[in-house]
Amino acid sequence: MGSTVADTVIDALIAEGVERVYGVPGDAINALLDSIRRRSERIRFILTRHEETAALTAAYEAKLTGRLAACVGTGGPGAIHLLNGLYEAKMEGVPVLALTGQVALPMIGTDYFQEVDLVRLFDDVTVFNQMLVSPESAGLMVERAIRAARSERGVAHLNLPEDLARAASSHTFRSSPIDYAQSCAVPSSAQIRAAQDVIAQGKRIVLLVGKGARAARPEVLELAERLRAPIVKTLHGKDLLADDHPMALGGVGLLGTRPAQDALEQADTLLMIGTSYPYTQFLPTQAQVVQIDRAPEQIGKRYPVDVALVGDARETLLALLQGLPARTDESFLAAGRESMVKWRAVQAAAENDNSTPIRPQVVARQLARAIGPQGIVSVDVGTVTVWMARNFPVIDGQRLLFSGWLATMGSGLPGALAAQWVHPDRRVAAAVGDGGFAMTLTDFVTAVRYQLPIVVVVFNNGKLAFIQFEEEVEGFPDYGTDLVNADYAAWARACGGVGYTVRDPAELAPTLDRAFADRRPTVVDVMTRPDERPMPPHITLSQAAGFAKSLLREKFFP
Repeated sequence: MGSTVADTVIDALIAEGVERVYGVPGDAINALLDSIRRRSERIRFILTRHEETAALTAAYEAKLTGRLAACVGTGGPGAIHLLNGLYEAKMEGVPVLALTGQVALPMIGTDYFQEVDLVRLFDDVTVFNQMLVSPESAGLMVERAIRAARSERGVAHLNLPEDLARAASSHTFRSSPIDYAQSCAVPSSAQIRAAQDVIAQGKRIVLLVGKGARAARPEVLELAERLRAPIVKTLHGKDLLADDHPMALGGVGLLGTRPAQDALEQADTLLMIGTSYPYTQFLPTQAQVVQIDRAPEQIGKRYPVDVALVGDARETLLALLQGLPARTDESFLAAGRESMVKWRAVQAAAENDNSTPIRPQVVARQLARAIGPQGIVSVDVGTVTVWMARNFPVIDGQRLLFSGWLATMGSGLPGALAAQWVHPDRRVAAAVGDGGFAMTLTDFVTAVRYQLPIVVVVFNNGKLAFIQFEEEVEGFPDYGTDLVNADYAAWARACGGVGYTVRDPAELAPTLDRAFADRRPTVVDVMTRPDERPMPPHITLSQAAGFAKSLLREKFFP
């Protein structure tokens, strides 16, 4: 059998170092799947039970590695199912190549069975989006797609008509010698001096750091130490620095800590490093602002800045540190540290509460203990995000993965699958709510199929609790949030995995220890308190009024 267009596509992925293609088979992509089968010693097809899981898993693999990941869906509905996971990749700025099938070229435009204009459909989510139309140009198209996904950090889409995928191709793919690492741009010396001047005027300086500062951790710490300035972390930056580090005041916003919020409200100078934080109501209103970001379009995007430093975080911080004098006044930092002691005491009381139903703070704290120093946790969306942000005391070496920009429910399990593929020797967990887990739980059987020893910890409160919280804040009564759940532990066993149900807080720690020690796909279904609301660090008058209105409506106007 000679080489085909499908072979050209798969050979390109192999040359790029892609090890897995996630997806669901279908007749429009048979040639692609057969090409993978014939190259299975160099690349694997990973069968998921839903294309959304395939795309989410690819997106999380790209988050973890920074390299290109790939997913595949057949024509029509199979391709459509990929979209949610591809939007995760788009909004996180990670490279993913989506391959989709299409009806044969002579049938396009005839309203054929399962014919969907996928190029038009995928236009918003992609940085490169083309249908392959000839064997002669297929190789060039694949090269362009990979280059776009890598260089622009986004989703590339190739739509393959089924007859073209089987057509003969003589193209030999040669990987271009391109280093896709971001160039280490540094702002001009004038800009650096302007930032230093702003810093010199500050008395109460706060560093707000996000995922863009991950490679600059030593420089962030050196700057904080030199300025005696506290560090506040965005959700994506939670695992950049251990929560018990003496310079750290925790997270920002609804999911954050009271000391961090107090520091931001009192700050007269804010240094934003590697973040374009969207919830500007939590940022200071009177401070001078210096923002560092490699992407100029992110600077001042949501929040006005006084000095814009466009450049690599590490290199920019190194330049900023040159000649920056050390401060001796640490009264502002000391106040934050004292506040953190009080905050941690309050959180510890909740984390060690032995009442039933189990408080979700207890689950987060015990998961942090059980997973160990190199553990990876993929966190779903909902109130579970709040408890993991506040009550999972991250330590150096651990990773926490969030769907931070798309915030899509159901992402916890696919993220854990990706983490276990990428790091087979590390402990991996998915921290999920009962609502989020129900959306992708079918793919727990994928963990069983490939013997991925992930531990899914379900914060099961029988509610879409975050939605209830949002309703109440806006003054609406709780409506439409009650859930009727399956027995998730029984579901895990039915899939061929291990399942535990935990109702007694005394059983939680030994159950988690057993789950991680077994190294088998496991669900730990924890019955948690349904009325534990994720209260913000500061409650505004409007929020309090909303709660009151909601309670009155529930009581008098059921």
